Amino acid sequence: MGLLSLLKQERFLIVALAAGFVAYFVEHSVLEAGKTASLIAAAVLIGIIILVSTRVAHHAEILAHKVGDPYGTMILTLSAVAVEVLILAIMMGNTSSPTLVRDTIYAAVMLDINGILGLAALLGGLRHGEQPYNDDSSRTYSVMILTAMGISMIVPEFIPGDRWHYYSAFTICAMIALYAVFLKMQVGPHSYFFSYTYPRAAKPPTGTQAPQAEAEHESAAISIGVILVGVLIIGFLAEFMSTFMNAGLEGSGAPLTLMAVVVAAISAAPEILTALRAALRNRMQSVVNIAMGASLSTVILTVPVMESIALYSGQPFVMAMTPVQTVMVAVTLIVAAINLNDGQTNAIEGMTHFVLFATFVMLTALGL
Repeated sequence: MGLLSLLKQERFLIVALAAGFVAYFVEHSVLEAGKTASLIAAAVLIGIIILVSTRVAHHAEILAHKVGDPYGTMILTLSAVAVEVLILAIMMGNTSSPTLVRDTIYAAVMLDINGILGLAALLGGLRHGEQPYNDDSSRTYSVMILTAMGISMIVPEFIPGDRWHYYSAFTICAMIALYAVFLKMQVGPHSYFFSYTYPRAAKPPTGTQAPQAEAEHESAAISIGVILVGVLIIGFLAEFMSTFMNAGLEGSGAPLTLMAVVVAAISAAPEILTALRAALRNRMQSVVNIAMGASLSTVILTVPVMESIALYSGQPFVMAMTPVQTVMVAVTLIVAAINLNDGQTNAIEGMTHFVLFATFVMLTALGL
């Protein structure tokens, strides 16, 4: 691929970089212009960040096609989590909210399991009826998510304030140990848990030819380079987005969890598109890997990074979920355990998760 062709294909990255430099030079002018101008600037930057994250996800998807499952979906989820952790770390430097990490992880789980999985299973079920997948993967993901969230976001409610650093250090070790074993299982002797062999069709499902053909002709080195550059640009833009959003929302009475939802939505946006395409192609295993894998990766990778920052700074985060959040997570994981226990999804199961997602949105609007 020639340089001009590559630049044309990745024009969103160039536009995003230009937007970052513009934001750098007009930052003070925008802040002085008032809350409305700050919110408009934040909204524009959020849109640009989402466009860049879709390019990151696109190249992660190309790599995924090259290596196949379960490595492919692991690349997709890790790229999304990298974006989320980067934005979170930057926003923590611009806000005094001690609950931002907790609320972002909670919002990400709601978006991934109830939003992505729910909408994909609903639309895929309406189009294809029952959609098969490997139920070993769903059970493994569910128990890992429950364990990780229980350790890092429920138990902290009972930890005395003067001993938080001991439990924080333990949480870091526990998350690393969990992920190490999970990763060994996912890419090692139990990798078949996370894959599904689809019947060979006379004609490939509509829409699969283009990504596969692009994956064959695209250089892996270019894809890796674009992913790295894209993540750096996202971090550059997130710094200004965070500043504008804080200034625009200050004293507005907006729900405190709004910023957390924005961070979770930015990282989940490319996954939504990828999961919906997979569901409409009747490849539900990819949807399960993306939705449940993203939820697990968000908890198990974000927690140790942010807890390490807390230990370094000496300022703890509030990680214990509120009663409403705890109930929503419990209901979500129970429904997922029941729905994802038979190796097939359908529109009814998708609708149950999507209604839970709508409930999450309603609770967020109410400030709960």
